[in-house]
Amino acid sequence: MNILVTGGAGFIGSNFIKHILHTHPSYNLVNLDKLNYAGNLENLKDVQCAKNYRLVVGDVCDRVLVESIIKDNKIDIIINFAAESHVDRSISDSTPFIHTNVVGTQVLLEVSKCSGIQKYIQISTDEVYGSLDDTGYFTESSPISPNNPYSASKAAADHLVRSYHHTYGLPTNIVRFANTYGPSQYPEKLIPMTITNALENKEIPIHGQGLSIRDWFFVQDNVSAIDTILHEGLSGEVYNIGAQEERRTIDVVHEILEILGKSRG
Repeated sequence: MNILVTGGAGFIGSNFIKHILHTHPSYNLVNLDKLNYAGNLENLKDVQCAKNYRLVVGDVCDRVLVESIIKDNKIDIIINFAAESHVDRSISDSTPFIHTNVVGTQVLLEVSKCSGIQKYIQISTDEVYGSLDDTGYFTESSPISPNNPYSASKAAADHLVRSYHHTYGLPTNIVRFANTYGPSQYPEKLIPMTITNALENKEIPIHGQGLSIRDWFFVQDNVSAIDTILHEGLSGEVYNIGAQEERRTIDVVHEILEILGKSRG
């Protein structure tokens, strides 16, 4: 199997690449990443010399580049991790989020349609559903109700993926997962930011009162689930994956502070 992974130098993408190379050593992986603030080649230093792994630096919106990668490497599968994903940055300026998350997805879908790709997997987020109430959890049939420019751009991309499946018969899956944490996560995200700020006795910024409820999911469990969807997912299906560990943001921060022996003050 020849797989194109976009955004593979990021947090979840890099963990997925290492997982696939370890569990499926006969597969060939091409990683297309433009190496912006979220891409870090240190995440992949353990596999950078592997014979069945190749890095291409570039933008998913570059159709000519994407087409050449698919042709030159006889790509069977595309898994699109590439995304601008930081909520605060999307609030400051949504333009790059529309460019990468929406336009980039459309380019990948169009090339997939024209190239006979066997499966296209869109890596999305449960943030497209909005916020949880005090009880319950999201399902695949939950209403799409994004609350910020980032999640709105991901919702738009998901709708494009669904439309290419229903209009053109493109074999697709959409994967929406919970807040993921673990090794190599970008330091602006809540858990690594809380840990580093607490260790340095700095204030920890929290949106509002920190009452938003999200599911929390370890990255290795996440990439294992994506692996399962890659091999067993039914065409056209949406899959939510998570740990059913729904917690308020403020409670996650307080638990980390308790583990580190730091005062909530």
